[in-house]
Amino acid sequence: MFPIIPANTAAASGNDEGIFSYGSPSVDVSNLVSNVGVIATDVAGVGTFRWYLAACEYGGDKGIIGFGFTSGPNTVHSLSNLVSNAGVIATDTAGVGTARRSIAACGYGEDKGIFGYGTTDGSSMLSMTNLVSNAGVVATDVTGVGTARNLLAACEFGGDKAIFGFGESGSNINTAVTNLVSNVGVVGTDVAGVGTARSYLAACSYGGNKGIFGYGSPSYPTYLSITNLVSNAGVVASDTTGVGTVRGRVAATQYGGDKGIFGFGEITSLDSGSVTAITNLVSNAGVVASDTAGVGTARQYIAGCSFN
Repeated sequence: MFPIIPANTAAASGNDEGIFSYGSPSVDVSNLVSNVGVIATDVAGVGTFRWYLAACEYGGDKGIIGFGFTSGPNTVHSLSNLVSNAGVIATDTAGVGTARRSIAACGYGEDKGIFGYGTTDGSSMLSMTNLVSNAGVVATDVTGVGTARNLLAACEFGGDKAIFGFGESGSNINTAVTNLVSNVGVVGTDVAGVGTARSYLAACSYGGNKGIFGYGSPSYPTYLSITNLVSNAGVVASDTTGVGTVRGRVAATQYGGDKGIFGFGEITSLDSGSVTAITNLVSNAGVVASDTAGVGTARQYIAGCSFN
């Protein structure tokens, strides 16, 4: 007889490619990530350009970009844009749920997604979530669980579960609390934070069933390059000394099935400071590599997700 292998020992298969999209300065472009982590040049954007938005996978091989903010006049959005399994962004889909910005998103249940938390005005923090079906349909608001906050990050772990972590719970008041998401999209109560409390960070999965939080700000305008690994049981590890350029307002996505990439962001301490397009690859063991020269328009507050 063949040996019986417990299901939780098998690494979940992941998407091969990724996409970074939108951002500030207000540009309507996207950049694809190949299955070996190479960033492509700008692709002209589709839909309403915006920033402070989020993206996640759905349907097993597609993505969705949602919510966000545009300035002049200042407007928060709940609209979304689907990403095909070829990395093509679709036109706007009318928004569902409370319009907000500075949210996070990630996949769960192997073929669905979740948007969570955020703010409507930069000061009123929320803990609500919106589930995304395996057809890319965003559901109405679900009453939040856990500390209301914005400027947080989220990623998958364990093959079919997810985790929201860190963020700003008040004006320049950061936290390291996390909230686990079950494989049916139920958000758990706060788990005591591990690692440096911070905001303006990003997260993605790696290794098939683990995750990583990276970069961010412990107290704006200070930025860091530290990371925190997430086990296949959703346990966050203590800080790992950072690799690459210190920065915040960065994005991340999975690529190559079991690896990750952090990209773009702000590297100075002022809103009007220098933005970048540099990237840092994450191996399937969660090791962050040194900087790769940027490709595409340098920007911050962008969204990233995987597809295909």
